[in-house]
Amino acid sequence: MGERAAAARGWAVLSAVVPALVLAATACGGGGDGGGRSPAAPSPGSAGRPAEAAGPPVPTAERLEEAALRDGARIGGPGTYEIGVPLLEGPSEDFLEYRADRAVCQPLVSLARGATGEDPAAEVNREAVLGEGIGQRQVSVQLRSYGSGGAARVLAALREAGTACAGGFVEERGVAEARYRSVEPLEAPDLGDEAVAYRLRIEDVKDRELVLTEYLTVVRSGATTLSFRLEAFSLDDPGGVPRELVAAQWDAFTRAGAGPGA
Repeated sequence: MGERAAAARGWAVLSAVVPALVLAATACGGGGDGGGRSPAAPSPGSAGRPAEAAGPPVPTAERLEEAALRDGARIGGPGTYEIGVPLLEGPSEDFLEYRADRAVCQPLVSLARGATGEDPAAEVNREAVLGEGIGQRQVSVQLRSYGSGGAARVLAALREAGTACAGGFVEERGVAEARYRSVEPLEAPDLGDEAVAYRLRIEDVKDRELVLTEYLTVVRSGATTLSFRLEAFSLDDPGGVPRELVAAQWDAFTRAGAGPGA
């Protein structure tokens, strides 16, 4: 249901368990540092590659569905993520009201249809879930196709946002505000034509002393983007979008013939 559709549930769960989390953080010394990843520009393979060629094939929703991870699949690694199909295929009306206080930062909030000025021609959504309750981690996975160079413009907008919004910004949520403390570039996967990755530190909407860590990775291949947003419903730093999950989705994407040269 769009990459931020579960956010409200996450904030609610966090607020309900604040006392226990604070005690745990005091005893254990807090979360990790993002896995020690080094900041980097676009993936190494992107520097010498051209933007989308004129008139690239634009995958339809049916083609993207064939290229998406299968419902019920299990992806291993540190823990096992189970793949599911969201009950709602598109972002909720409430979610579309989530807006960055500066337009340049909006791509970091969402890339769903209606959220930015660059609407996809087609979009397919998956959810990858690890664990339950406050320890749950969820990765929203979207495959989006664009016409007329839109996918390349999306990556350019993400890079601009990563620079302009590095010191933080405010996400307006109707009657509430979520404050992003920082946007940190990370090493992106060397896949597709180009890729970006970010670590996002976001204050709890009710208690600004509590900060959650999210991760966003976006890969472009031709006219299509593959987006991964990791949400954690506890104060622990989840350590980045799982490489196994990105690799599994990329493999499914290329096997379906929607990848390079499609």
